[in-house]
Amino acid sequence: MVYKAEHPVAIVILNWNGRKYLEQFLPSVLQNSPDCDVLVADNASTDDSVAFVRSNFPAVKIIQNSGNLGFCEGYNQALKQIEAKYYVLLNSDVQVTPGWVTPILNLLESNPKIAAVQPKIKAFHEPYSLEYAGAGGGFIDHFGYPFCRGRLFDTLETDKGQYNDTTEIFWATGACMFVRAELFHKLGGLEPKFFAHMEEIDLCWRLQNAGYKIMYCGQSEVYHVGGGTLHKSNPRKTFLNFRNGLALLYKNLPAGVFFSTLFIRVLLDWVSAFKFLLSGQTGDAKAIMKAQMEVYKNLNYWKQQRKMQPLKKDLNQLQGVYNGSIVWEYFVRGRKTFTALFKG
Repeated sequence: MVYKAEHPVAIVILNWNGRKYLEQFLPSVLQNSPDCDVLVADNASTDDSVAFVRSNFPAVKIIQNSGNLGFCEGYNQALKQIEAKYYVLLNSDVQVTPGWVTPILNLLESNPKIAAVQPKIKAFHEPYSLEYAGAGGGFIDHFGYPFCRGRLFDTLETDKGQYNDTTEIFWATGACMFVRAELFHKLGGLEPKFFAHMEEIDLCWRLQNAGYKIMYCGQSEVYHVGGGTLHKSNPRKTFLNFRNGLALLYKNLPAGVFFSTLFIRVLLDWVSAFKFLLSGQTGDAKAIMKAQMEVYKNLNYWKQQRKMQPLKKDLNQLQGVYNGSIVWEYFVRGRKTFTALFKG
């Protein structure tokens, strides 16, 4: 059964055992999104979050998935059951603000080539700081390492209005992403093998290859708790990030730089593993090695996924690609801010 949204925008919150976040943040979504449909897609939670929503927010439609399908397949399965012009993939631990939808919706309506948009992402517990998962819009370097305007690795900038603009970016954060529903389905949705992490970068890369734009809209802002499911220091998160980062490159790199870029990326990941070992974080070091082995183990699958995307533009044709290595700039040259990357 397909749910037909009453409004152009359907806000879809993926939930798994997240009653505390739904209780804390769902009211702000309902209050500040008057002309949107709000839905909760539940990944077979074992807590009482579904019963809580039904009892306290009867206007919220619930889509029930068959199991804990992860972020990627959880959204893929849920969005197949929702008919709308635009989807908003919204984390359950996000507090939205008054008027947050309007500037992004206006931007999407202004140009059919705009496929996805994210707002400014700020830290819920440090509201003057930009937040790790998205900040002022996502970029990527030539070796596949993602970063943001306002966030390089673990260094976060204070929000001083420096990212109040509207600009093209490489990727929009999955913590709060507006995306055209037609294009989401046309391009196959999120990569199910990723389970979670880096999936929005893969989708945005495919959208850019297909000729569409990814945008950041600084006139809209939300506050993200972050780390609600997996803290960034968790080896499981390290595994997902490094496995999916390598697979991301395998899927999407153009032929001319395919082998050289993958070779350098593997070496850089080994350096990261060695750095974790030196700092006593053996779990993270093992996670990186396991991540590489997992990609090799499933190489036939990734080859198939690569073949399914015949059009792969050169990196210099894509927006939001840094022509260099942020690993080198950050750890060797000491450049800790986005603007510092572009100084001579």
